[in-house]
Amino acid sequence: MTTTAASLPAVQPGSFLTLHYRLAGPAGDVINTFEDKPATLSLGTGELSPAMEQRLLGLPEGTHATFELAAGEAFGERNADMQQWVARKLLTELGDPDEKYNVGDVVQFPTPDGQGSYAGAVMQVRDDGAVLFDFNHPLAGQPVTFEVQIIGVL
Repeated sequence: MTTTAASLPAVQPGSFLTLHYRLAGPAGDVINTFEDKPATLSLGTGELSPAMEQRLLGLPEGTHATFELAAGEAFGERNADMQQWVARKLLTELGDPDEKYNVGDVVQFPTPDGQGSYAGAVMQVRDDGAVLFDFNHPLAGQPVTFEVQIIGVL
């Protein structure tokens, strides 16, 4: 563990952190833990993007900082291949057969191994019930404000 002159632990690769953080794009906040319980995460496990982890390295416990990340830096560029049509039959198999999908809805899908999930935002619904989902991160291709308050470092 790295410490500062004031003997406060500082963030390093592999650190386990307790922190408040906020991610915002041009349209406003996407994630904000400042008004709720803080988050806990480990650096290097993919819980934060590499660009955001890089900003945290060396920060001492107690730091409150805000970083501006250029468009595409935090979550990559938007990828047209991440927009995919899903047949109504598959949606019925994966969830509620009576579910109505509307543009802007965010739907959780199971990963192929069943151990996790990923989200897709509804972009379009066809007359046959097929739905066009955008599986890009909501902040992909956008500038991102990353605000953080480091509460604890282990």
